[in-house]
Amino acid sequence: MGRLDGRVAVVTGGGRGVGAAIAKRLAAEGAAVVVNDLGVSLEGSGVDAGPAQDVVNDIVAAGGSAEANGADVSDFGAVGDLIEQAVASYGRLDIVFNVAGIIRDRMLFNMAEHEWDAVIKVHMKGTFNTARHAADYWSAHPGGPYRLINITSTAGLFGAPGMPNYSAAKMGIIGFTLSCARTLSQFGVVSAGLMPRAATRMTDSMPDDKASAVGVAKSGAERAPENVAAAAVCLAGDDVAWANGRVFGAGGGRLTLYSNFQVQREIVGSSGLDPDGMSERIPSAFRSVIEHRGFFDNLAS
Repeated sequence: MGRLDGRVAVVTGGGRGVGAAIAKRLAAEGAAVVVNDLGVSLEGSGVDAGPAQDVVNDIVAAGGSAEANGADVSDFGAVGDLIEQAVASYGRLDIVFNVAGIIRDRMLFNMAEHEWDAVIKVHMKGTFNTARHAADYWSAHPGGPYRLINITSTAGLFGAPGMPNYSAAKMGIIGFTLSCARTLSQFGVVSAGLMPRAATRMTDSMPDDKASAVGVAKSGAERAPENVAAAAVCLAGDDVAWANGRVFGAGGGRLTLYSNFQVQREIVGSSGLDPDGMSERIPSAFRSVIEHRGFFDNLAS
């Protein structure tokens, strides 16, 4: 008996790295998996059906059930067909993992408009597209348990140097996940974010200083994508209603629960905010909290 027997999952970006590891682990736990991957390069060029089919072949060879899908996640209509494929082939849809992504690294002052647009389109619109079409099914079949797990990144929290598009997209996915948590829970959906800590072709492409700035180790057995997949299975399983609207980190032998944004300190004026009065109180009220938490160190890195 697997933890996910009878469940049906869609994994975007499932042809390589973290996505492939998640797809294989879900299948090993009994889920039928539609493995979506356009087979593009890191920058989003080219199309190759091979990676998704290779993962499907591995799953089937191990006794699991899987199908390949080559939809471009940024194409709203194509993603609708992807969700329909899962339901048509396996009769239902229980789990969606949004893993697909590309990078177009450039410093802000060197970044072209199309480099910004391409990353936002794949990460943010792609995540919206799958969630939007899955929500159609879930709202028509309320009860669940359903799972929507969106891959985000510490780059969104700390602002990776040379990755303003990727950082913005990943932070945007957190906000989107929180909105989904509030909107879809009525249908039995748990929506959560997951920040992988794994060595993949994406981390391999990062300069050492950039990887260090966002806490990414580029090698080591503990950074295998399979370590992320183990946590993914837990989030996809039963009894995780408490995880709705939360963001987790996984990899390196650790599962991390991040705190959601909350007020750290406030200055309250008796008759509104007065710049003269506030400026005297700000250093003692705010700066000490920021420095204590190492925020300036993160910015400097």
